[in-house]
Amino acid sequence: MEPTDINVRNSYDEQAIQKFMDENYLDTQGNIKAFSETDTTDDNYKKLSELNPIKLPSGVIYVIRDGAQPSPGVAIETNSSASNATQIKTMIRANYYLATNTDGNINLSSRGALFNTIDGNGSPFTDPTFYYVKKSVLDAATVDVAKQRSYYEIEGFQEGLKQFRGYENTANGAPYNLQGVIIVPSKAAYARDSNYYNLQNACFVFNFQIYDAKTRPADQQ
Repeated sequence: MEPTDINVRNSYDEQAIQKFMDENYLDTQGNIKAFSETDTTDDNYKKLSELNPIKLPSGVIYVIRDGAQPSPGVAIETNSSASNATQIKTMIRANYYLATNTDGNINLSSRGALFNTIDGNGSPFTDPTFYYVKKSVLDAATVDVAKQRSYYEIEGFQEGLKQFRGYENTANGAPYNLQGVIIVPSKAAYARDSNYYNLQNACFVFNFQIYDAKTRPADQQ
């Protein structure tokens, strides 16, 4: 049952995210993996919480993975309305969770896939809707709420992505080497607002590599 007090929801999110970061690590390709209680092969990996996670004032947490960043790479302008806004082509696994309290045990549960090119068709995707929604979609919307970028775009993901730099012109078929993790609590995502994905109160975990970053062409805005 959803707590009526938004502060309780935010506290659940914070505690569950911390637990998630203690229970998961990054494998040799940068995939988030849960530690096994029976398999000792993952014992030498550091927890996500030990990989220098940075927490932004909004509550968004990001982890930049050592050895997986472009040099120098391309700065990413995530403000959709900026004249130099960045179009991204990405390999990404984006999951959503609900932080729940079961008999005092707070966890990220009810996992679902928001978007996944890594386990799916294996091809990078350009500008997923939760990052950038096209003007044509906004213009075609028939209800006021769907004419707003915030109905589609996850501000916390955009905020976290700004902390990374993108590769340029990586071939679609190149094996991925994920750059890191962005974790977005519900208050920095859709919170309790209606949204395109119908995911109120959800936290999001993004695991990704930016294959190509460039200024978005006018005909793709």
